Amino acid sequence: LRQLQWSSEENQKLLQLLQRLFFRKIVPTGYGNEVFKVKKGKKVTAELIFLILMTVLMTALTGCNKTDKITDTTKNPAIKIGSDNYPPYNFLNEDGMPTGIDVDLATEAFGRMGYKIEIIPISWEQKKKMLENGEIDCIMGCFSMKGRLDDYQWAGPYMISRQVVAVNPNSDIYKLSDLEGKKLAVQSTTKPEEIFLRRTDERIPKLGNLISLENRELIYTFLGKGYVDAVGAHEESIIQYMKDYNMELRILDEPLMTVGLGVAFAKDDTRGICQKLEQTLADMKEDGTAAKIIGKYLDDPEKYLEVDKIGEE
Repeated sequence: LRQLQWSSEENQKLLQLLQRLFFRKIVPTGYGNEVFKVKKGKKVTAELIFLILMTVLMTALTGCNKTDKITDTTKNPAIKIGSDNYPPYNFLNEDGMPTGIDVDLATEAFGRMGYKIEIIPISWEQKKKMLENGEIDCIMGCFSMKGRLDDYQWAGPYMISRQVVAVNPNSDIYKLSDLEGKKLAVQSTTKPEEIFLRRTDERIPKLGNLISLENRELIYTFLGKGYVDAVGAHEESIIQYMKDYNMELRILDEPLMTVGLGVAFAKDDTRGICQKLEQTLADMKEDGTAAKIIGKYLDDPEKYLEVDKIGEE
């Protein structure tokens, strides 16, 4: 009896009861074991021993079931999405919860795949490092694929976006060539910064000064204060900023570039999530879900889904 692993109070009580009924303790060994002898007048037959052992074993097993039973509370695994504050794609609503085009698209797409999402606020400059370190599973935040195809695995493009230049309403800048010698602000590590630094497009003039700022909203502050003559960013982001802060800006008709937006995964990610996400996003475009989500934030949502009209390098 002592060889059994008693793990519950009920089993201990049963052992004590059997000892009182059929056995008496005669030798305390001092080594953690005790020797028992059958009490006088108690006939221990093979049937009785069998009954005792079966009772003990059944009770022990019942105790194990009570102790070891685990309620299945498994929830959908979480996908950690790295993104910075970039309305209307990702921002905090009045309740302090992440919302926006990318947040809603990701919630729907990953939900169909059996995942929940967790939005991880990141410094845009650290996005690739955080992805490679495993701190996030993917990057999704109005992320341009063009020129970065070899840096990541991509799901997309799921939308298109125009990179544009915006100026104050009374500015004398009306086309890209008018930026010659001017000061322009961009968010650091974004596509507009790359365009004006590399100047591989013959339409891009030489600036007087290019100011790169980590905080997206500061580029509009610099423009409003007159520290710069223009800003470069995604068109939707500029439109959203004007709505949020009742600021009047003029967007140049001539875009810097039309790009496809995608979700970036690490090059060595072998889980297959990227490929499944790309198919899910395509399904959402086909069944109208993507347009419905985009339409909550932007007018004419269908034009942002014309991904077939762009060619990625």
